[in-house]
Amino acid sequence: MEKAELNKEIRASGLKSTKSRCAILDILKQNDRPASADEVYMELKSRGISLNISTVYRTLDAMTEKNLVKKLSITGESKALFELNAIGHKHYLVCLGCRKTMAIEGCPLESFERELAEETDFVIEGHKLDIYGYCPECRNKT
Repeated sequence: MEKAELNKEIRASGLKSTKSRCAILDILKQNDRPASADEVYMELKSRGISLNISTVYRTLDAMTEKNLVKKLSITGESKALFELNAIGHKHYLVCLGCRKTMAIEGCPLESFERELAEETDFVIEGHKLDIYGYCPECRNKT
């Protein structure tokens, strides 16, 4: 992504735009799945950007506070995952073998949530759905 656009997004959130924040935001924008801080750190290293892992964690936490990114907790996953805070929300398929996480397109609970709100007069503010199983690669290893 273009550096000027990254700078603009970071500044709009209220954070100071730095080279490391731009690089981290760029990595998350290019990812098609949530990434752990360790994965972001390794990608930074592969790009020749030298940061401490603690700086990566602090930057991701600051971006989470400013709603640039979302911090996800996947059941059974020991590390938090991070993704862009895009409009709407996502649900995930999680492989129990390799821990690969894939986003599900659309929301299978949208109509159920509306019906449940009408039925119970409950004001529903959100939900979370992760589906667990084995990806094709892990299934074929047996």
